[in-house]
Amino acid sequence: MARGTAATGRKGRREAASAPPPRSSLAEGVRAGDSLSVARAISLAEDRSPEGAALLADLAPSTGRAHRIGVTGPPGAGKSTLVNGLARLMLDGGRTVGIIAVDPTSPFTGGALLGDRVRMQGAAGDPRVFIRSMASRGDLGGLAAAAQDACDVLDAAGKDRIVMETVGVGQTEVEVAGAADTVVVILHPEAGDGVQAMKAGLMEVADVFVVNKADREGADRLVQDVLDVLELRRAAPGDGWRPPVLKTVASTGEGLPALLASVEEHAARSRASGSFDRRRRGRVRSRIRDLVEESLRARVLGAGGDALEGLVDEVVAGRESPRGAALRLLRRVTGGREPGSDHGWRR
Repeated sequence: MARGTAATGRKGRREAASAPPPRSSLAEGVRAGDSLSVARAISLAEDRSPEGAALLADLAPSTGRAHRIGVTGPPGAGKSTLVNGLARLMLDGGRTVGIIAVDPTSPFTGGALLGDRVRMQGAAGDPRVFIRSMASRGDLGGLAAAAQDACDVLDAAGKDRIVMETVGVGQTEVEVAGAADTVVVILHPEAGDGVQAMKAGLMEVADVFVVNKADREGADRLVQDVLDVLELRRAAPGDGWRPPVLKTVASTGEGLPALLASVEEHAARSRASGSFDRRRRGRVRSRIRDLVEESLRARVLGAGGDALEGLVDEVVAGRESPRGAALRLLRRVTGGREPGSDHGWRR
């Protein structure tokens, strides 16, 4: 009997030790910079759970201090190696660093490689760096739906610089512009036609251009291609910033100090002009809209259940239009009302 009581006690202690901490304790751990608390908080944010939403609300007063840097570009440009080198330089300058690396999700299996830790061996071994790999979950722009929440957690944890490295899918990767204070677009001479790789999306979001692997043939030509295209682009309103075009060899560290200096200069000038705050307000506005859309989509599809397949059958058979089917699903969660042309609701 005594042994059974002791065993029960040991089991209870084990369960208590493995149970997640209360939300208030978790928020305190995040603000203290505890890596385990940060990891748990980001997991809650990724799960899109009510607990995660409440935790993010608790952390909100501690956010807004970090400089968020987006790093994007086509596949093979050496983004992870470059981010690793930048992180080392930031650490040498006395900064703490958080890295969110978004990997592509397979459209067939839903799985992601999440291999950025392998490519960031140098930074990953430093306790002042927190690295989290996330799956894009099919987001067109390459930025995972929960990545900005993860950035908020790292911000609350006191990270001075937060680097978001996003899925290398080329010109669709404009989403990063709305998530970062400074956007670095990385190109490389082996991408083939340089101008083709720099179509409107990437050209318009960049605050700093980098031609990586600049020791390879075609690098100087690619630099000139970018400069030629930038001649047609106006300076950013407010601060007059014109994106510099820099050459780097990330594998050796060549050019990385100049890149970091340009990133810091962009932040300083945009803060002084007020464009930094305007950009952040735009980011918050977009996030609120996206979250409303996400919540409404989840409610409609959840309430629809098997009705969705029935509506698919009707559309395929020509008895209903896709728009009509969508409105019928919407009515399930809006009490029979539907969106009106005035953006309100009508019966």
